[in-house]
Amino acid sequence: MELKVYVDRLSQPSRAIVIFCKVNKIDFEEVGIELLKGQHLTPEFKEINPMGKVPAIVVDGKFKLFESHAILIFLASAFPGVADHWYPADLYRRAEIHSILDWHHSNLRRGSVEFIQNTLLAPFFGRPLNPQAAAEGEKVLSSSLSKIEALWLKESGQFLLGSSQPSIADLCLVCEIMQLEFTDETDRNRILGPHKKIQKWIEDTKNATKPHFDEVHQALFAAKVKLQMQRK
Repeated sequence: MELKVYVDRLSQPSRAIVIFCKVNKIDFEEVGIELLKGQHLTPEFKEINPMGKVPAIVVDGKFKLFESHAILIFLASAFPGVADHWYPADLYRRAEIHSILDWHHSNLRRGSVEFIQNTLLAPFFGRPLNPQAAAEGEKVLSSSLSKIEALWLKESGQFLLGSSQPSIADLCLVCEIMQLEFTDETDRNRILGPHKKIQKWIEDTKNATKPHFDEVHQALFAAKVKLQMQRK
């Protein structure tokens, strides 16, 4: 099966896809789509994803799929050798994972994107910063972190739903939270500082996916340094 993965490693869901493929030894060609250069809006890329967003995949030159959750479910199901804990065969566990993934986009991701876009990234996409939107995003983000701790990070396991090994939901949500690395230390500590379970879960997910987690996130750390220099 020939797999092309269209991503920008500055994108949270893109990183989740790349890490998943690397951890599970899925052979793939990574095609870089630079969001800051508008490459996601070109007619060529919109032939692959009409929504003009990353990530997207093409399988065997003909099957095209976008939306990161759908891609991860497909990859976990289509490629042999993917460990069951990523997307369990048990329908009840799958349903629980789907529930977290459905919650993710309208809660954790919404808060993360609104906060980071409106405190830092909006000008790079030709939009002004919006402190009111940033404050609202931070509220949603902080509330989402509290819900993760209260509902899904149980004492019986290191990962979501009390599991001893990560699922695709762990990978998606942790990559989302890692976007806070774009922010300055004060903001990051204010948001993440109260959430000790979240901090441990992030470290556990890094360890479960090493060395690929850190390698894929190097693009994020490099971009942060570049952005800081541009703002001086």
